[in-house]
Amino acid sequence: MLTSKQRSKLKGMASVMAPVTQVGKGGITDNLLKTLSEALEARELIKIGVLDNAEASPSDIADNLAALLEAEVVIVIGRKIVLYRYSSRDHFAHIEL
Repeated sequence: MLTSKQRSKLKGMASVMAPVTQVGKGGITDNLLKTLSEALEARELIKIGVLDNAEASPSDIADNLAALLEAEVVIVIGRKIVLYRYSSRDHFAHIEL
């Protein structure tokens, strides 16, 4: 669980990031989960766009993705989702929380 101070730091870092991918009409697929898991392992912090034609709300999609990826929802703002998950890689410059 992230504290408000940690969440604030991650929000600031994510504000300049471009979305890694988008969730659309197809919803959450196995291929999307694999892509996002690899991105989280490589970066720890990712931004995801939710298209207008997505079948669920951005907050519902964020909650589902966080549960499936074992990640933390940093923020859902508009149609953007920011997720964080500590990387298990060694010799990696982890985000200092």
